[in-house]
Amino acid sequence: MMNEDFLYYIWQYKLFSKTTLYTTENKEIYIRKSGLQNTHTGPDFLNAQVEIDKQLWVGNVEMHIKSSDWYLHKHEEDVNYDAVILHVVWEYDAAIFMKNSQPLPTLELKHFVDNSVLMNYKSLFYRQKYWIPCANQISRVDGFLIDHWLERLYFERLQQKSTLIKDLLEKSNDDFEAVLFKLLAKNFGLKINGDAFLQLANSIDFSVIRKVRFNENELMALLFGQAGFLDEELEDVYHQDLKSTYQYVQHKYQLKPIAKNNFQFFRMRPNNFPTIRIAQLVSLYIAHQNLFSTLMSISKKEDFYALFSFKINAFWQTHYTFEKASKKSPKKLTKSFIDLLLINTIIPLKFVYLQHRNSLNQEEFLNLIKQIQPEKNSIISKFSELHIKAKNAMESQALLELKNKYCTAKRCLQCAIGNNLLRK
Repeated sequence: MMNEDFLYYIWQYKLFSKTTLYTTENKEIYIRKSGLQNTHTGPDFLNAQVEIDKQLWVGNVEMHIKSSDWYLHKHEEDVNYDAVILHVVWEYDAAIFMKNSQPLPTLELKHFVDNSVLMNYKSLFYRQKYWIPCANQISRVDGFLIDHWLERLYFERLQQKSTLIKDLLEKSNDDFEAVLFKLLAKNFGLKINGDAFLQLANSIDFSVIRKVRFNENELMALLFGQAGFLDEELEDVYHQDLKSTYQYVQHKYQLKPIAKNNFQFFRMRPNNFPTIRIAQLVSLYIAHQNLFSTLMSISKKEDFYALFSFKINAFWQTHYTFEKASKKSPKKLTKSFIDLLLINTIIPLKFVYLQHRNSLNQEEFLNLIKQIQPEKNSIISKFSELHIKAKNAMESQALLELKNKYCTAKRCLQCAIGNNLLRK
């Protein structure tokens, strides 16, 4: 079934017969300029230039599946449509008249569009059984085109991630250090505890973090206390010490803790327990007092790995929770975890920061994300089965954007790959 989006696409890219066009009144048409697509109310294309019977007309173009839709949409009552110079329809089923009682020049497109264009369109939009619309065709698309499109998609994804960052910056008066803390907290919580960790970070004004960040005991007490892990009465000396310190800090800064039951332990690997992730976050800030400026100054993957290879507090080397001791282990951040921090926190924040300073170099920026291994998930695996294999994190991020924002929504007309297949 034809839809107007496809009509817009055909018109914009002139995917109709290159021979002479004629109106329904058999007047010769020559399209000089198809105009600019209008995404707001009013005619579909603005400032078009069309020759009709050798006379040049400059104005707007309106498009419909059926010509009678003009009256269905009550355009004859809207002054915004008085400057329409051409009515482009798929099917001409009714004559349309202007206010001067003259027929509105109408182009019936179905007579001028090659059947192969329609077949390509139907193959993309009307095969529901495929994981993505072009599943059986994408492997035939030129690799250079795909590489270029993935680059663009990656920056689209970055722009979307920038929205959250810019919102946090606005709320913190452009305090990049405060935003870094919140983003790191969220990502240390991973998918399951991310929201709870962000809630924890939001419960503490960053000015308090600045005041206690040089004292490991106070910073540890602050985060564990705010998270609700110091509420219980335990015999452990370290827990008692943190609890006492937190009571002092809480009173001093008038803090209100969040609920401990926000954090999930069930079916999690011990190294991902929220207690371990909180302890690691504290140890990171103790190890690097100028964390934000350091992160913004480095651009090599190995340097990031080195920065995140800090030692966790001695207590947590022999514990996963406050209640029970365990075999000693360093509990260092894995490279795969650091990669996630880079992909989801540090690189997006760096992108916004460099934009903020008008010093973004796209090539240098891409070089950083391309140093990182691609993510492993079901979407990336599916693309791999279609012979589209992500070589690095930039491409895996771009493929996620492609699947979620284009393929699932069937935005093939706005996709470079879909465009390529439609024009073949």
